[in-house]
Amino acid sequence: MKYSRRDFVLASGGVVLGASVLGADEPLPTQEEQARYSVKTVQIDVLVAGGGLAGVCAAIAAARNGASVIFVQDRSRLGGNSSSEIRMHVCGANHSKALARWRETGLIEELKLTEAAANPQRSFHVWDLILYDKVVSEPNITLLLDTAIIEASLEGDRIAKAIAISPLLEARYEIEAKFFIDCTGDGKLAAAAGAKYMRGREGREVYGESLAPEQSDAKTMGNSLMFFAKRHDQPMPFTPPAWARKFTPEDFKHRSIHSWEYGYWWIEWGGELDTISDNQQIRHELMRILLGVWDYIKNGGQHPDSANWALDFVGMIPGKRESRRILGEHVMIQPELERAEPYQDRVAYGGWPMDDHPPGGMDSKDLKPATQIHFEQPYSIPLRSLYSVNRPNLLMAGRNISASHVAFSSTRVMATCATMGQAAGTAAAYCAKNHCLPKDVVADAKRMQAFHQILLRDDQALLGIQNEDEQDLARTAKITCSGATPEGSAQQIIDGWNRDIGDGQTHQWRAEMSRGEPWIQLEWDTPQRLQTVQITFDSGLHRRLFLSGEDSVYFSQTRGIQPELVASYTLEALVNGSWKTIAQNDANYLRMVRHRFDPVETKALRIRIQRTHGDSLVRVFEVRC
Repeated sequence: MKYSRRDFVLASGGVVLGASVLGADEPLPTQEEQARYSVKTVQIDVLVAGGGLAGVCAAIAAARNGASVIFVQDRSRLGGNSSSEIRMHVCGANHSKALARWRETGLIEELKLTEAAANPQRSFHVWDLILYDKVVSEPNITLLLDTAIIEASLEGDRIAKAIAISPLLEARYEIEAKFFIDCTGDGKLAAAAGAKYMRGREGREVYGESLAPEQSDAKTMGNSLMFFAKRHDQPMPFTPPAWARKFTPEDFKHRSIHSWEYGYWWIEWGGELDTISDNQQIRHELMRILLGVWDYIKNGGQHPDSANWALDFVGMIPGKRESRRILGEHVMIQPELERAEPYQDRVAYGGWPMDDHPPGGMDSKDLKPATQIHFEQPYSIPLRSLYSVNRPNLLMAGRNISASHVAFSSTRVMATCATMGQAAGTAAAYCAKNHCLPKDVVADAKRMQAFHQILLRDDQALLGIQNEDEQDLARTAKITCSGATPEGSAQQIIDGWNRDIGDGQTHQWRAEMSRGEPWIQLEWDTPQRLQTVQITFDSGLHRRLFLSGEDSVYFSQTRGIQPELVASYTLEALVNGSWKTIAQNDANYLRMVRHRFDPVETKALRIRIQRTHGDSLVRVFEVRC
């Protein structure tokens, strides 16, 4: 069976069955035009579609776990809503004071720490480059930019092949894969494969959600268009085009204009239309709104301090919040998030508020632009919400996961999407290696436990689950050190927790840097064969950390390399009675570092710390061998 972008069927209850990839800004090339394209057939373990942060993390996770990966992105840049094309904040669970410690770890933390270290110039283009470098540096990933999925074919109920084309390259790819991951946001691959999906808002009675509307409808949250502005040394007049909207103070009674350098997320519109097929209309209307807002700022008489400010960037790609949500084996709903349901198959977590926006956006001037219901604790995300209910080898991550509209209003933010991407990519690689399906992992407690340990090893935090990896030799070692603070005993590096979990314990070895070169040692009764050592440092997870064009947000952060991180250290192994250096790192800026080296037989491993990035304490959460 084959589906194309032109097929679609609407079913009752807001659930869409069938296949629609409508909404691209440019029409598909005709069959005659495609006939001259070069055709490339590829066989691969995992196909990842969609180059936002969910897709980036899915592709890297699958590749680092041994899978061969084709990574397809329909634009020339990675990063999705965080890229230089759109420039939205990479928000996550640590939105409120109650959840301040729950900044996401794993791949998204690696990306954030890399950007903080490499981008003192505060450039979104550098962020694009960092994402590109991370992807192309993985030998198991083949990246196809400017390439879009247009068709998929099935064998039974499984996806067998996806067809992708690149008009820019005049190339057609026929990609056969064991597993497919849809990170397109709009669920384009899922739709092309006939996967079931949901659209719109479920009525209050559907899932018993108090925050849902009374009746089901087809409305969604709208899209936003961002701008940047720059201050100059002389007045900078602005004359809007004739088609720009006109606004008065009445339009902003619920919308704050507080600075000029970074646009406003509430420049939002389009939720009463189809955010896929009506994208052209939505973009133009958002442009009318954006220029009308800037005209009001510059010429409305309410903001004379804007006289020397001029537009420096105007987005041409709307930041999209909501469209398709792919139906999984489980649909996450409001009550589960509120009670932090401890799913047995939990693979990620969230904590951003349930943050719903009126579909009318700027046309709903009498409504607040967002209603946020905050959480007191993070909630888990189950694997069952990350794979399709009727396409068993299709996984998904990002804003297209299996969640009600209300639950989605929290899960949709990019740092949360990134952790789901890491979970989905890891699951695809695990299933490809073990010849099983994601549903088989969920159904088998031993497999699920093993999968949890893989996620933890890769620094994906899981609520209430700690390191019990039987292959981790550090767990059997005797731990000694040169010294420790009263709350930072050396034994905590093998207590199973590699972050602050709010139980009053530090879960890290701490030592004063002022007392020479602190060291910590792992010792075994019998020689052990070591070839990998993994260290998890403190990177200040209690703080926000993301690139921002908004001055108040950017300068409220600790930018650059995080001061708690260990900057320089040496790994030594006791070999034939003498200490031998097996690894050295003099420029560390990451939280989790994995050293691989030629195997050594040793009864002791020592880590010597030369310096931190400014903190007076050494802070090491975990050591694995």
